[in-house]
Amino acid sequence: MKASEIRELNSAELNEKLDALKAELFNLRFQHAINQLENPMRMKEVKKDIARIKTVLRQLELKNVQ
Repeated sequence: MKASEIRELNSAELNEKLDALKAELFNLRFQHAINQLENPMRMKEVKKDIARIKTVLRQLELKNVQ
């Protein structure tokens, strides 16, 4: 997911997406632990998406404070 796509979402949608990505990351880590992970690069992609969403949420939070 691109940063421009993330910035188009509102905070409620971002939080829902964040929860879904965290659940996916948990499942990927579990699959990795039992050696059933088909695409290990997916973990990296999910982590980066989580970071992007957290960054945008923080930017929105700071924007609303000022």
